[in-house]
Amino acid sequence: MGLQLFSETGPGDKKKEDMMTGKERAPRNRTVTISEEEKAFYESKLCPVKKDREGKLLESDFLDRIFNDTLENLAASLPEKSVDLLILDPPYNLSKDFGKMKFGGRSDEAYEAYLESWFPKLIPLLKDTASVYLCGDWKCSNSLYKMCEKYLKTQNRITWQREKGRGAAHNWKNCTEDIWFATVTDDYYFDVEAVKQKRRVIAPYKENGKPKDWEDTDEGKFRLTFPSNFWDDISVPFWSMPENTDHPTQKPEKLIAKLILASSRPGDLVLDPFMGSGTTAVVAKKLGRHFVGSEINPEYCMWAMKRLDMAEKDKTIQGYEDGVFYERNSGK
Repeated sequence: MGLQLFSETGPGDKKKEDMMTGKERAPRNRTVTISEEEKAFYESKLCPVKKDREGKLLESDFLDRIFNDTLENLAASLPEKSVDLLILDPPYNLSKDFGKMKFGGRSDEAYEAYLESWFPKLIPLLKDTASVYLCGDWKCSNSLYKMCEKYLKTQNRITWQREKGRGAAHNWKNCTEDIWFATVTDDYYFDVEAVKQKRRVIAPYKENGKPKDWEDTDEGKFRLTFPSNFWDDISVPFWSMPENTDHPTQKPEKLIAKLILASSRPGDLVLDPFMGSGTTAVVAKKLGRHFVGSEINPEYCMWAMKRLDMAEKDKTIQGYEDGVFYERNSGK
C-alpha cells in the first residue's frame, strides 16, 4: 500500500456518524441541537450584512453580531482599524463537507491563492496594536506562515495536541494542529498572567523547609506555570460536553479562551469571519469581550445563536476556573 491519508478526527466523531445515519442520541448526549420550534425562531434572526449609505456598518449594527454572510461582505463593511483581535479558522487544505459548502483539497500553490483571495482584505480592519491567530494543520501550516510573513509580524507558532484521532497503518498518527500568532506591529497587548496553567507537581522541591514555587492544597501539590507554545491540555468537544455541536471541525472553548485572554482586554472587539458554530463569539461573551463574525451556513449560525443564549446562564469554560487553566482530565 502507498501513503495512507486519514481525516482529522476526534472523540466527537461517533455522534457525527450517528447524525448522518439517523441513530438516536444517548440520553446523556449534550450536543447542541435545534428543535423545529427553535429553528423557526432563530431563522427569523438570521441576517446578511446591511451597510449604511457610505458602505460601512455602524458600530451599533455589528457589535456582538454574527452575520449569515460571506467574509468578503463583512470585511468590506467593517470600519478600518476597529478590530483588536482576529481569530481565523479557515478550511484547511483538506477535502471537507461543511454542509452548505464543500472545500476540496488542492495543491499548495492553489491553496495559497485561496488564502490570498481574502486574507489581505482583513488587514485594514486591524488596529495597530492588534493580534492575529491563524489556525491550521501540518499540511497547510507552511502556507499560513507565508501569509503571516507577508502581511504581519510573525511572533510564534503554537502547536496543540488533540488527545485522540484515527490512526494510520502506513503513517504517523496525526494528533496536533498549529496556530500561528502574529501582530500588526511590535506594539501589541499580551497578558501572560491571564493564561497561566495549574500543573500537578511531580518533584515537589523545598527551600528552607518550604515549598519552592508550588502550593500544597487539599487536591494535591500544584504550581502555576508560564504558558508555552505547546498545549497538551486541550480536549476536543465531544458528546457529553455542553459546548459540543455537530460541526465537523469545531474548536474547543478552552483553546479559544487562551487566545482571547492573552491578546485582548475586556471590552475589546474580537473578529472571526469563519465563525462556524460560534465558539469564538461564545467565549468572547463569557469573557467580557465584544465580537463580530460571519458564517455562510445558516444552520451553523443558528447553533451559534443558541449557544450564545445558553451563555447568558452558563459562563463556565471547561478546563478554566478562577482565572486559571487546568491540565486535561483534571475534573475542571
